This record gives sequence, C-alpha cells and structure tokens, in this order.
Amino acid sequence: MSKLSGGALHAVFAPVDNLARVDAVVRRLGDAIELGLLADGEQLPGETELATRLGVSTVTLREALMALRQQGLVTTRRGRGGGSFVTTPGQPRASRLADWSTEELRDLADHWSAVSGTAARLAAERTEPEDLGALLRSLDEYEAEADPTARGRIYGRINVELAAAAQSARLTKEEIRIQADLGPLICLALGDDDHHPAVAQLHRALLRAVLDGDSEQSRSLAERRVQDAMERLVELRLTDSG
Repeated sequence: MSKLSGGALHAVFAPVDNLARVDAVVRRLGDAIELGLLADGEQLPGETELATRLGVSTVTLREALMALRQQGLVTTRRGRGGGSFVTTPGQPRASRLADWSTEELRDLADHWSAVSGTAARLAAERTEPEDLGALLRSLDEYEAEADPTARGRIYGRINVELAAAAQSARLTKEEIRIQADLGPLICLALGDDDHHPAVAQLHRALLRAVLDGDSEQSRSLAERRVQDAMERLVELRLTDSG
C-alpha cells in the first residue's frame, strides 16, 4: 500500500505533458519508484485507469510498462490477482558527484531552495494538521532508519509530501523531478551517521512550524534544510576534486 498522501499520489499519476509520451510515462513512474514514492510490491492501477489518469493511450502505457519491466522497476503478473507491481531497486540509479560542478550544485541549490521554501510557506497557510499524517509517518521512519540509501529515499518522500501539503500539483511534480535528479547524491550527503540527528531535528522543527501555521518560519527552515544538504554536497565535491 502506498505511503503517500492523496495530493502526492495525484502528482505522480497526473497527466503527462511531454510530446515523447512513452518516455514521459517511463520517467514519471520510474522516478516515483526509484524515490520510494511508490512502495515495493504496490500494485499499480489497471491499465485502462492508469492510462486515463496519465492522459495517454493504453498502447503508450503498455510500451512504458514494458520499458519499466526491462529496467527491473515493474513486474507483471497474469491471471487472477494479476497486474503490474512495483519493484523497488536495492540502489538508486547511479549518479556520480564528479559529474556535477560546484557551480551546477549551487545553481540547483538555489532552484530547490525556491521550490521547497515556497512549498513550506504554502503548506503552513493551507494545510490542516489532520492532512499531515503521511508526512509525520515519513519523519518517524527517517529517524528510525539506519541505512543511508533507505534514508535518502525517505528524505525524498518527505520533500514530496511537504510540496503536496502546499496543495500545488505543479510544485509537487517539480519536487519529484528535483528529488529524482538529486536522489543518489542526497544519499552521499546523508551518509554520515553523526549528521543524521541534526537533519532529523531540522525536519521536526519545520513540521512544527507548518503545524503552527507559521508561514515565514516554515519557509526559512525549508530553505535552511536545502542549503545544509547542498553545502555538504559542495564540500564533498571539493574534497573529491582536491
């Protein structure tokens, strides 16, 4: 069963808006699976329903599902109880820190900070405490998780859930795209167990601000959280090149 809220799931299954429709569906669903937004073993909606929700033909959807099966991200079972099921990979797609310049990382930090800060501000203004259940569960999982790779996936899910709480489909889809690009790198930034409690503490402070309806504090803490993660990546990048 999916751990995402309705708003986040809506963004995952919203109509694609790319002319290369097969590639767009593969990217959308592949990113969601890689990030752990769709749970391992979770059954996808039926082909007709999923094609309708994504705004594509069933032929396009079947081609996309075939590509996802070839990537090992989807398993299809036939017969009673059959369908397409998510297969979460053991490791996120490889992304070498050396492929990013420090300027690119800082530019991405600016973009991510703007998206995350705006999402946090709107979440504080628009959401109700009872709508934050999925985000609370993700925070609990993050604090309890010992494996850096799993922590990285949960971290990505927390960011998506925060954007979903802003009740903005565009912000949520943009956050998914950012997390898909950053996922493997975030695992590096979160790999230091000594740093884990500080990240968890900042998450909790951000959630409290959202629950309190403090929009400016929520924005500030969201931007600080992004800058903290990206500064660690820049430091790692400089160390690697040294």
